[in-house]
Amino acid sequence: MLSAVAAFWAEYGHLLISGTLATLAMTGIATLFAYLFGLPMGVILVITQPGGIRPSRAVNSILGWIVNVGRSLPFIILIVAVIPLTRVVMGTSIHVRGAIFPLVLASAPFVARMVESSLAEVDSGVIEAAQSMGATTLQIVFKVYLPEAFPSLVLGASISLISILSYTAIAGVVGAGGLGDIAKRYGYERSETSVMWVTVVLLIILVQIVQSFFSFFSRKIDKRVRH
Repeated sequence: MLSAVAAFWAEYGHLLISGTLATLAMTGIATLFAYLFGLPMGVILVITQPGGIRPSRAVNSILGWIVNVGRSLPFIILIVAVIPLTRVVMGTSIHVRGAIFPLVLASAPFVARMVESSLAEVDSGVIEAAQSMGATTLQIVFKVYLPEAFPSLVLGASISLISILSYTAIAGVVGAGGLGDIAKRYGYERSETSVMWVTVVLLIILVQIVQSFFSFFSRKIDKRVRH
């Protein structure tokens, strides 16, 4: 048994390590840029909704439509459809670099809805109190909305990360690299079922690490939870 494991690791170990690092790189970079665009969109959706601190039906409807369209497209279709645009923006449509653009396109609308949901949980009384004291829109956003919703935003970030991690596996099928690419090229095309199952286990481990870390961190910063 040990000799079989050693032989497997000798043959595929380096490949699996590089695939895991590529998956982590795609996930981390795409998540960063998804929040760079998705967080402001989520904030705008909340403050422009009816009853928000800056209600605007036009802005809310247009942005909501854009977010809904982005969330409705299956990722496998999106990544293929934007290949020409990806080549223009990123210079390539393959490997880790080529995966970032479609990953951000698919993830930013999801992040926007996660942020919107988290901010909607903020007590309206706190918002009204800030408004009565003359706080500006930006002050309410940065000093009330985001701090009050921070534990929920952290939990939402774990869901977003896990979703983007699953997207990277799909991206690997169309040449983005990472564990998805290894599962396709070695597990499926070469019928190496052991490689397939190891990539599955590695993805499960990554998901569990992300979920456990963010759940722990959220509990630590949540003022409503007694430590």
